[in-house]
Amino acid sequence: MIKKHAVLIGIVFSLVLLVIAAIYYPGGSQIDKNSIGYDWKNNYMSNLFSPKAVNGLDNASRPWAMAGMFFLCTSCAIFFTSFSKRIPPGAAAGIIKYSGAGAALFVFLTVTPYHDLMIGLSSTCILIAIFYLSVIILKSKLLFFKFLSIACLVTLYLCIYMYYTRSFLNLLPIMQKVCFLTILTWMVGLEYLSKKEDFLQTNKGKTSTGKEATTR
Repeated sequence: MIKKHAVLIGIVFSLVLLVIAAIYYPGGSQIDKNSIGYDWKNNYMSNLFSPKAVNGLDNASRPWAMAGMFFLCTSCAIFFTSFSKRIPPGAAAGIIKYSGAGAALFVFLTVTPYHDLMIGLSSTCILIAIFYLSVIILKSKLLFFKFLSIACLVTLYLCIYMYYTRSFLNLLPIMQKVCFLTILTWMVGLEYLSKKEDFLQTNKGKTSTGKEATTR
């Protein structure tokens, strides 16, 4: 039972912990260093992991946020690892499995002093994993997930663009959360609303064993 719903349970548990972390955040944001509490419009998620809040006070949200991120990243690793077995075997399945698991590891390590380096590594891995899985979804009949996959890629690209070009930084905290929720919705949806048979047709002209289909 728990194994079957591990991804959903982990995501729900992580979101609860992250909300608790936001409640305990002392204050300070990119707009106002003296603000009180966590501002969902102007605070980055990374503010929850810093030893000190933006206003200089000890950050009481940190242990809650780190626990939440641990469960979130574990859920993501489980999703990409298990989902790679649901699609036709081949190079793409391996790329999705290891890029997704790698992204989960690097995202968790963003809570360390190596935040900037881990952002680069995790962004690269998650883009690769979502891109390859999106290509497979686009070849399937899962119409809703085709649009959702594109939404994941677009919001992720926008976040990366804003972060590295330092453009529209006033909007980045909001975009970060939109991207975050879009990807989680995509993951949970695929976990429960897709099955192995949906992806067998992605091997055009081949059977599920990888051999070419023959006609009489």
